[in-house]
Amino acid sequence: MALTIGTEDLVENPTPRVPVTLCLDTSTSMQGGKIRELVGGVNAFYDAIEEDDDAHDAAEVSIVEFSSSARLVQDFASVERLQRIESMKANGGTALGEGVNLALDTLQARKSVYSGAGVLYYQPWLVLMTDGQPNGSAAELDRAVRRVTALVGEKRLTVFPIGIGADADMDVLGRFSPNRPPLRLRGVRFTEFFEWLSKSVSRVSRSTPGDTVKLDLEGLAGWAEL
Repeated sequence: MALTIGTEDLVENPTPRVPVTLCLDTSTSMQGGKIRELVGGVNAFYDAIEEDDDAHDAAEVSIVEFSSSARLVQDFASVERLQRIESMKANGGTALGEGVNLALDTLQARKSVYSGAGVLYYQPWLVLMTDGQPNGSAAELDRAVRRVTALVGEKRLTVFPIGIGADADMDVLGRFSPNRPPLRLRGVRFTEFFEWLSKSVSRVSRSTPGDTVKLDLEGLAGWAEL
């Protein structure tokens, strides 16, 4: 039976994986500087992973974007297979719940692939970034909150809810984060955030799967309003 691309990666490189899902708001309010800086930040994240010996072999990234609906724009892949992003379009509403649910579905599917290939993985990371108030399905939003908080409570997911700009609904983001408050991005410091994230991925990849890894809290000052 032919191997899928994702499974080929796991056979060739059985290093324990750090799955990172970026769930990104691409609604109309992200137009202009915010969406351009977001694209630059994601590409900087890819570059930093590629240059780090530990993160290079361990990290796998997927991207879900949400506007009036949710869309998987990058399924989980190692850095060699990640396509640099030329641009992202900002339009439509803010279907946040739909975005998170798609991200979790994609993550669950990838975990099944890991298990089938006999590859260990670290606690997955979900990065949720939005600049407004959700206006998608309230039922989908509630379901997404329940799923995330259950996984976090079972120590099967680490979530980073990040508000972009003054209009971000920090109360809604807080519902996704039972253990730590959500953070607000300082200005448009997407590149600084993704540099911090890549260093955090590297730190996790140097640990043993199942260990608790402390985050670089001091590094938050470089990109977050504290």
